[in-house]
Amino acid sequence: MKKSLLLVGAFLTVAAMAQAKEIVPAPVVVEEAPVQVVEKEVIVYRDREPQGFRPNGYLDLQYRFYGEAEELNYKNNGVNNNYGRTQLMGRINMTEKQALEYRIRSYNDWNSSSNDKQNGKDGTQTRLRYFYDHGNLGDSNVDLTSRIEYRKEAEDDAQSLEYQARFNFADYLFNNDFVKTTEFTIAPKYKYYWASNNDNYQNRLGIDLYTMHQFPLGFSFEFNLYGDQYFYGQRQYTNGHSTVKDNTGLTMEAYLYNTTNLYTNDKVDVDFYFEGGYDPYNWNSEKVLRTAINEKGDLKEPTNYTYNDNTYELYAYPQIITTYKVSPNFNVYASLGAEYRNWANINQKSAKDWRWQPTAVVGFKTTF
Repeated sequence: MKKSLLLVGAFLTVAAMAQAKEIVPAPVVVEEAPVQVVEKEVIVYRDREPQGFRPNGYLDLQYRFYGEAEELNYKNNGVNNNYGRTQLMGRINMTEKQALEYRIRSYNDWNSSSNDKQNGKDGTQTRLRYFYDHGNLGDSNVDLTSRIEYRKEAEDDAQSLEYQARFNFADYLFNNDFVKTTEFTIAPKYKYYWASNNDNYQNRLGIDLYTMHQFPLGFSFEFNLYGDQYFYGQRQYTNGHSTVKDNTGLTMEAYLYNTTNLYTNDKVDVDFYFEGGYDPYNWNSEKVLRTAINEKGDLKEPTNYTYNDNTYELYAYPQIITTYKVSPNFNVYASLGAEYRNWANINQKSAKDWRWQPTAVVGFKTTF
């Protein structure tokens, strides 16, 4: 028994020693710092879609004062010629292919005379033009644009409606350092003209030429031809007794322009501006151009008429124009100038037929 107890004790002692050798040290607990979640804005880049067409254009409003022409008021069978003109004009590009131009001129007399024959120019003239750009013809660089024009005159309330098919060949003409053609348009047309009298109407068939060229040093030149075949509803006098039912006419315009900057800074521009030329020259196959003659000089009804087949007017118009830039899209301007024109314009050449007329203009222009 004693031996058994000794063996059991020895066994337990050996087992305890063996277990003591296999003791695993207690794990070390490491405290981890708390995880912070930071949310950042995620920017996703996408290809921007191209911005669609936005209507754009400009608006110009001005008042022009015409002073008394040199030695012409109440002289030379004339009438008062000092008057004012309010002009509203602009263009709206409604779509990529459609545009509308408008010009309204309202004339007001500056004279207080009760005699209508002594009053200056008066009345309102309206011109509206609608354009539709058909694009280039086939594979060519010839642009085709349709134009419809409505016009109402200031003097006699005559009205007209015209359609033109405008073919612009400018891309085939000059484009170099010396001369650049910005317009060379050939335009077949039909025009209907009518006045207050039911018989006083005209049908016109014809073709026009419009050109514009730019040159160095601020020069440009405009040359236009208007060819018309007239079919009159009311026979037209060619003298005191003879009349005609139709007529062929050709009108020429030729203008030289120049703009030279005299002073400029961030807000102000001062420019010398000149324009002048034929405005216009008229030729007709019949003597249908009638001019009143007042032999008594009392500014009453004409005592006679002259009939001609051609007339012309020449003029020169220098100005000093000052422009103030209120914002990138809004400018105000003022100008002082004088127009030199042959007032007696029927085949006249001598200097006695030329007169100066001072002008002053104030206005603003805005783009959108």
